[in-house]
Amino acid sequence: MTPTLATVDLSGRWDLRDASGEHACAVTFPGDGITALHEAGLIPDPYAGRNEYGLRWIAERDWTARRVVPLGRTDVELVAEGLDCVCTVRVNGQVVLSTRNAFRRFRADLSGAARVGENLVEITFHSATRAAEDAQAAQPFVVPYAAQNCPIPNGNMLRKPACDFGWDWNIALAPFGVTGALRIEPVGPRIDDILVHQTHLPDRIEVALTIRTANIADGTLLSVSLCGETVAAPVAAGRACPTLTLRGADLWWPAGLGAQVLHELRVTGAGATATRRIGLRELTLVTEPDAAGLGFRFRCNGRDVFARGANWIPADALAGRISAGRTRDLLQSAADAHMNMIRVWGGGRYEPDSFHDACDELGLMVWQDFMFACNLYPSTPDFLSEVQAEVRDNVARLQHHASLALWCGDNELIGALDWFPESRADRDRYLVSYDRLNRAIETALHETDPAANWWPSSPSPGPLNFRDAWHEDGSGDMHFWSVWHEGRDFDHYREVSPRFCSEFGFQSYPSMAVIERFAAPAERNIASPVFESHQKNAGGNARIAETMFRYFRWPERFADFVWLSQVQQALAMKTAVTHWRSLKPHCMGTLYWQLNDTWPVCSWSSLDHGGGWKVLHHMARRFYAPVIVTAVPDAGALALRAVNDTSGPVTLTIAWHAARLSGETRPLGTAGLTIGTEAATPVATLPPGTLGPDEILAFTWQGGGHSGGDIHAPLPWKAYDLVDPGLALTATRDGACWRIGLSARALALFATVSADVPGRFSANALTLFPGHPAGITFTPDDPAAIPAFTLQDLWSATMAPR
Repeated sequence: MTPTLATVDLSGRWDLRDASGEHACAVTFPGDGITALHEAGLIPDPYAGRNEYGLRWIAERDWTARRVVPLGRTDVELVAEGLDCVCTVRVNGQVVLSTRNAFRRFRADLSGAARVGENLVEITFHSATRAAEDAQAAQPFVVPYAAQNCPIPNGNMLRKPACDFGWDWNIALAPFGVTGALRIEPVGPRIDDILVHQTHLPDRIEVALTIRTANIADGTLLSVSLCGETVAAPVAAGRACPTLTLRGADLWWPAGLGAQVLHELRVTGAGATATRRIGLRELTLVTEPDAAGLGFRFRCNGRDVFARGANWIPADALAGRISAGRTRDLLQSAADAHMNMIRVWGGGRYEPDSFHDACDELGLMVWQDFMFACNLYPSTPDFLSEVQAEVRDNVARLQHHASLALWCGDNELIGALDWFPESRADRDRYLVSYDRLNRAIETALHETDPAANWWPSSPSPGPLNFRDAWHEDGSGDMHFWSVWHEGRDFDHYREVSPRFCSEFGFQSYPSMAVIERFAAPAERNIASPVFESHQKNAGGNARIAETMFRYFRWPERFADFVWLSQVQQALAMKTAVTHWRSLKPHCMGTLYWQLNDTWPVCSWSSLDHGGGWKVLHHMARRFYAPVIVTAVPDAGALALRAVNDTSGPVTLTIAWHAARLSGETRPLGTAGLTIGTEAATPVATLPPGTLGPDEILAFTWQGGGHSGGDIHAPLPWKAYDLVDPGLALTATRDGACWRIGLSARALALFATVSADVPGRFSANALTLFPGHPAGITFTPDDPAAIPAFTLQDLWSATMAPR
């Protein structure tokens, strides 16, 4: 190894060993130790069978990663991001850094430990479970955690992803490793964070920058360029604060409202250079009192935006299995389903720059939780100091992103005050403790970015309002879980009118290809131990089955049961979203739970682990379309309403029919309307008795480049005697994709095509009428693959003779 004067990248291979010396293997950073042990063949796949339970011993041990690093100088610093979690870093046997926060950036002076030539760098990852237990014991009073979610205790004591200790959709392994950059660099001039503040005026945009520097002398001029404008600003006390005036520059818009234009911002001086991609936009959270309570909406460049989206959890339970490309694919799927917002949930991690770069490019606004979820947390001075450092780090790192719409203090901590016997018995103590934490977060946020959009908690009726935001729907944001957790029917979604629903969901099973990865054929039964180990929500399997009895005739085959669970989930989310969209502008956002999965599991996701689209995601692409028409039951009548989330009025031709199960239709009405953007538009009201006992409502719309269709069944599907639709499928190769033709002789419901190779369908879960064939495409991940296709629909799954 040749010593170098340049930065030494420490990513790549390290040698890993536990404290006893019993286990040793290579580990790749960024990455995690559990993935390394599996790749070395020392442990089985944690995601298969019930292997999880036999692998929790890993978190109970200390592990040390070692690497020899050549250096040509000693005036160097270690840069470490995402050390997970309680770590001691040594260089040549000397402690240079001790950490207790997986969410921070660290920089350590190595001048007293480094030497010219070879240097031994060691990172000891101390047992998270022991560190958490010790921290709990040191608290002045018990700080309870959500044991129903976390089988590994006391995760709330550590600044580490809460879901690492288990969740009602996650494996519980408390992994360790490095999730971010790791390098040694010479001490020298550098440009660290660049904070961007925009003032949008009628004739210009003022862009004020706060540039944080290190090792650059006062008075040194920095050159700043943006959109063809260049200014110079002097450094003073480690900062430069130039302002650029821009005229005629293109704006950044959320998806569906305009282009996602990003401009390069370049800062140079004293031999240092930094660049950022900046979107010019004015993005605000608008909360105004009204007759119903307190509104909640986002406004971009003067236009109110209905937020259509989902909640994001980590792309994988193990950091070593996450890649920027895979994450981008998940976000692309969100954008492809017409989403314009992603909520980064507070029990995971602050995502890397590549995540936010992708959101900037795709027009996905980011609701960013701080990383606190569903537990109570300490409020001791040392804990709050660590939290504030974490807040400052991440706010400064992410603030410049055009997609960043909101910082939210936590997920469900207000509700958690009523979840534990300790806090119920002494609510004042725990409420004061929570308020100290929440205020510490808000203070650090606004010290770093005074103009940041802030919301104290989710759900919350508003600042300093600690009421029930799970059932009260007039103010702020709401989490609505009564349908899933309380077993209410889908119509209950229509009985609430949230201002913004930031969580609601319904479970389904993963697709068969995913199930086959963790369950052998004999284990493919929802009551088998393996299957139950991949259902982390208590009572979840029973709730899926109970709901299926409510709405459908029972499927005999396991594969049909799995598929029907996905149809059921999709119908639940469609009921909620289409109704709440019809309430615009009273309701201005729906973010369903959840977009993705961390491992193969029964969950609320619309994307399988690995990124495959469930039925819900295909339906979301339709119910999140910018222009839709929806049917809303209203005291026995049916009201048709049109919704337009585009940037201008759209003129539609709308037609509605009564449809029999044979596929025969009779016209009921048509309308030509111009649909504005400010509020849902009434189309027609169908009085009671319009539909016969064996009829459903079918309706279509088209105009202004938008088209679609939908159906509404007044009764549960089990009440209808479906007939064999005579489904037919043709498949023809066309370059890298396959063109699939679908036709039916009678009404075919939720017609879904599957392939035996991974890939992407352009559409699925379709309603087919006789004489109206449909064409879709399938693009396999491997262009050379020759897939075999299978077809499911409601009749074949629940009524076809066996």
